[in-house]
Amino acid sequence: MLIKRPDPIRAAEITDQAVYRARRRFLEGVAGAALAGLGLEASAGSPLAGVRRGVVTTDEKPTSLSDITRYNNFYEFGSDKTDPAKHAKDFRTRPWTIAVEGEVARPAIYQLEDFVKPHALEERIYRLRCVEAWSMVIPWVGFPLAEVIKRAEPTSRAKYVEFTTLYDPKQMPGQRPGLLGTGLDWPYVEGLRLDEAMHPLTILAVGLYGEVLPNQNGAPLRLVVPWKYGFKSIKSIVKLRFVERQPVTTWMKSGPDEYGFYSNVNPDVDHPRWSQKYETRIGEDSLLSRLTRKRKTLPFNGYADEVAHLYAGMDLRKYF
Repeated sequence: MLIKRPDPIRAAEITDQAVYRARRRFLEGVAGAALAGLGLEASAGSPLAGVRRGVVTTDEKPTSLSDITRYNNFYEFGSDKTDPAKHAKDFRTRPWTIAVEGEVARPAIYQLEDFVKPHALEERIYRLRCVEAWSMVIPWVGFPLAEVIKRAEPTSRAKYVEFTTLYDPKQMPGQRPGLLGTGLDWPYVEGLRLDEAMHPLTILAVGLYGEVLPNQNGAPLRLVVPWKYGFKSIKSIVKLRFVERQPVTTWMKSGPDEYGFYSNVNPDVDHPRWSQKYETRIGEDSLLSRLTRKRKTLPFNGYADEVAHLYAGMDLRKYF
């Protein structure tokens, strides 16, 4: 594919009022933070303390908090976009453990607090592009995945990182058999090549809009890989496993002709049932503009300058 580079990012960024208010909340700090001074509380809606400004990747207006938290893909809670907000209200995210295992010198099982504690939290405003041709701009709060990888000390055999979501059908109705289930092979599994996982844009998110990550958005810990389609950014992570061979991911297993391992945003490779050349920005403009999808999809979701070198020499139609 030909890589069309996006326009340069302006130095002066226009800050949305909601983002400004969120920043003010965490800059003021949160006294008595429940989780070892991190500012993480037991429920969504709690402000995060000590968050610093992270990498600037877009000056686009962030999508509203209402749209971000009410229009979601999270199949563990149902296949309709409104299901996660309805069915994840009582999802329990404490206590929570994360296992780091496989080809590493320092395997461990962490409590969430201990897993997050060594890392400084950053706000990063990223575009999110979903394979169904809709998009958002989200102010995530998180930290680089590379920091976790360095702490684990991968061996020379580690070529990929495999991620696994919680499996708990009692709490997650989409994992149940029958009419309530969504028919995928659970638990949800995703993966990245090690160099993709180490890229500075790849983060683990614990919040958005300056507050703790809502359940429907992947609480308490999710991956964010902004140049790939949204389903690669696995939610409610309980395990990172370092492996030598490419993982077989959930959507690859479900639809190998539709969902490739790499899943880079590529307007030149259509989904078998719809075009990827245009997208609908949720909350943007009029209903007519949504229906006509006038916004063109950018290669690598607009992050070509930063990540295209990772795929030099690869046939991006074959490795889709």
